[in-house]
Amino acid sequence: MIFVLFGPGGAGKGTVASRLVASDPSLWLSRSWTTRDRRPGETDDAYRFVDRDDFVAHEREGGFFEWAEFLGNLYGTPVPTPAEGSDVLLEIDLEGARQVRQKRPDAVLILLVPPSTEAQEARLRARGDDEAHIARRLRAGAEEERLGRAIADAVVTNHDVAQAAADVAGIVERCRRSAHRGGEADRGPQIGA
Repeated sequence: MIFVLFGPGGAGKGTVASRLVASDPSLWLSRSWTTRDRRPGETDDAYRFVDRDDFVAHEREGGFFEWAEFLGNLYGTPVPTPAEGSDVLLEIDLEGARQVRQKRPDAVLILLVPPSTEAQEARLRARGDDEAHIARRLRAGAEEERLGRAIADAVVTNHDVAQAAADVAGIVERCRRSAHRGGEADRGPQIGA
């Protein structure tokens, strides 16, 4: 199965995704590529940081499952190569989620949203984004959330990262159980929305 965790910047996607794969060894997290600079304090493995030429060359070779340009930077998910028996977890943006839905209608799209604009702004500041970038992310975030709700199979509000990770894990488990029974994946409710 393919699970897509998507949402606006500052929703906590990276933190929730990290908790999910740490607690569920059968989830394989794809590491996205980006042309943006690494943020202060960001780990080397948060993304595969590349220049625009390398990114474009990889895209031309068919190396991306999905890719998009956002706020002047390119982001892309490589074609997944999970270990046998693993489910794929993609941590991507709205445009990536749309592309995945077109290619894989059976993918489970989980929208993660911040509890408020104020919380989103605080998270963006805490990760070291500059003021201009924060302002652009906040303007884009409201529209991303509105459009994301239209395509999401489930919505989780990240009031608390431990609870949000547990809520997403619950959706993953319900979908797996439903798929093993041979039915349509039970994607779950709009949690905390």
